[in-house]
Amino acid sequence: MAVRILHVLDHSLPLHSGYTFRTRAILKAQQALGWDVACVTSVRHSAPGDPFEQVDGLDFYRTAPIDPAPSPIGEWREIGALATRVEELVHQFRPDVLHAHSPVLTALAAERVARRHNLPLLYEIRAFWEDAAVGNGTGQEGSWKYRLTKALETRAVRNADAVAVICEGLRRDLIARGIAPAKIMVSPNGVDLGLFGDPPPRDTALSAELGLDGAEVVGFIGSFYDYEGLDDLIAAMPALVALRPKLHALIVGGGPMEDALKAQAARSPAADHIRFVGRVPHEQVERYYSLVDVLAYPRKMMRLTDLVTPLKPLEAMAQMRLVAASDVGGHRELIEDGVTGTLFKPGNPDDLAKQVAGLLAQPSIWDERRKTARKYVEQDRNWSSNISRYEPVYYSLAERSQQEQQSAKAA
Repeated sequence: MAVRILHVLDHSLPLHSGYTFRTRAILKAQQALGWDVACVTSVRHSAPGDPFEQVDGLDFYRTAPIDPAPSPIGEWREIGALATRVEELVHQFRPDVLHAHSPVLTALAAERVARRHNLPLLYEIRAFWEDAAVGNGTGQEGSWKYRLTKALETRAVRNADAVAVICEGLRRDLIARGIAPAKIMVSPNGVDLGLFGDPPPRDTALSAELGLDGAEVVGFIGSFYDYEGLDDLIAAMPALVALRPKLHALIVGGGPMEDALKAQAARSPAADHIRFVGRVPHEQVERYYSLVDVLAYPRKMMRLTDLVTPLKPLEAMAQMRLVAASDVGGHRELIEDGVTGTLFKPGNPDDLAKQVAGLLAQPSIWDERRKTARKYVEQDRNWSSNISRYEPVYYSLAERSQQEQQSAKAA
């Protein structure tokens, strides 16, 4: 049974983020199954482009920009604009299922259209919007806006026909809100082994260019948000260099904390051992992975990091890199301490330095650690197998919708 799925998104390729890479992986895997897929993005998609674009063989329909307005009027208008665009696409594409991806604004827009056309709605949550706002520094836990957003999230979940979440932490939270467990499926983050499946050899030219020949390298590749805890990695560098004099930090990416992190690094006694290289094209990321001995993920302890699993540690495991991460719930779902990675105390630069230095001091365990982590990704976190979790949910929703439509016609 071929299924036609219209994905309703906040933003998409050609923008690069964990959100867009997960979306790409889902869409490519669904295409490989012979399903028809199309996407519509909200007004928050900021890349310039035409109302319809093909990117990497995928079809994206854009919602036209709207005039800004203060909250919550602005968000209400965003929902209306997206719902109008989804309505157009329902007539044009004629989907069997609407699949809305968080934040909750997309679900609220898709819900309007789904009810008008008796279409089933799957709502996929990658993080709760209220917690993401706290993590990004744009919201405060317990504020009126936080409580309102949480209430809207719960309402959207209750009204959706099915719900997908990326990890057990989000699933447990929804169950605690009174959502029936049978309504929730877990579609965990995974790795597209077509992109990260063949770890490249060390890029000697890039190593020389960055002054890393002969160095041990602890690295971070990702976005510079406060909750990522990069300030703790920088704070740990003097102790790390004291323990491992050849150690350098290679920090790849960018984001809201970039200026503050660079200023902190410039003040550090280990400033000469900290290298920022900025954002790099996605097709170049493997070159930087090839230089890193240990990928560090020092996320801070908060609701967002305790509930949500990140994507980057899985990519590092697929690249046969050693992984060290803070001991928060999202990391514990991915990393078994001492087996697939090393965990350290969150918010504790001294323990970060101790654990990373200890890992670097034990080269005899590296090969087994890398192989075990890689096997875990291949068996449990490979997108080609993860995507199979959607199939029975789509079919059930589509069949139920067809039966309801037939019953309505008979009546």
